[in-house]
Amino acid sequence: MKFNRAGIVAVLICSLGFTLPGQLPPNAIMAIVHDTVITRQEVDELARNAILESVRRYARQPEVLNQKVAEVRAEALERLIEDRLILHEFATAGYILPESLVEEYVQERIRAEFGDRVTLTKSLQEEGLTTEKYRQRVRDRFIIQQMRYKNVSGEIIISPSKIENYYLAHQDEFRVEEQVKLRMIVLGKPSAEDADQVRELGREIRLKLQEGAAFTEMAAIYSQGRQGREGGDWGWVQRFNEEGASVLRPELAEVAFSLKPGEFSEVIDLPEAVYLMLIEDKRSNHVRPLSEVRDEIEAAMLTQERERLQRLWVERLKSKTYVRYF
Repeated sequence: MKFNRAGIVAVLICSLGFTLPGQLPPNAIMAIVHDTVITRQEVDELARNAILESVRRYARQPEVLNQKVAEVRAEALERLIEDRLILHEFATAGYILPESLVEEYVQERIRAEFGDRVTLTKSLQEEGLTTEKYRQRVRDRFIIQQMRYKNVSGEIIISPSKIENYYLAHQDEFRVEEQVKLRMIVLGKPSAEDADQVRELGREIRLKLQEGAAFTEMAAIYSQGRQGREGGDWGWVQRFNEEGASVLRPELAEVAFSLKPGEFSEVIDLPEAVYLMLIEDKRSNHVRPLSEVRDEIEAAMLTQERERLQRLWVERLKSKTYVRYF
């Protein structure tokens, strides 16, 4: 027996023995926007991944799971209502969308999502969708994107003065604890029998460093992991993260923050590996300069303003369109 995506959610939930809120038939009406109906199946299709994640995380907490799934479904329903409002606005406001532009977008999505039409056809059959239904879904998605850009994103400008005022008013957000610019060589110990050989290799590498070998070259040759291929580069590392936990292992952090710029460590022998560290530079506690965080602030302010304008726009659409919840 085959199930569509929403059916998979329902089968999994039932198999776990939970009775979730809003467990209605797939064709149950959740809302009406103008003259279009939103069903429970549409809500569950949109919320599928979030519902499955909630089941995974809260399978042993039925009450919490019920609450989380209800929240996820409510969010999905609002998203679908917004989409229907936008499509209705497009249909009634006299906008024109060239079919050639739609077809170009459809072809782009097919290549991005499926690669070719054979895979597309097979995937749509598994989901119980026709090619025409898929085209309509892609067309609607394209219209919604363009309408959102026209009515929300295209209007937003964050002035330099707003960014500077935000920076001055939120200094604590950009405060950074003591940091070191770290390079590290990591030599793993595959087994207890190999431990002595790994320690000896660590001592040989340190001797080469003392004789003038470049730390980056030694890391590229000997160190394990992605950082090894990048010359052992760990970038700027804080002593503690935002939760107050040590970013490095405490034994490594103690050594790293005791070194001066340009110094490399002794061989650090820990149960799982041998380490060598080079401190390229050091920063004391400081507030990141505006030049460093300007783009971050602008991105955050753009997101906040976009969400605000989106809410206002959707409320305006609701005020002139029939919307009913069930």
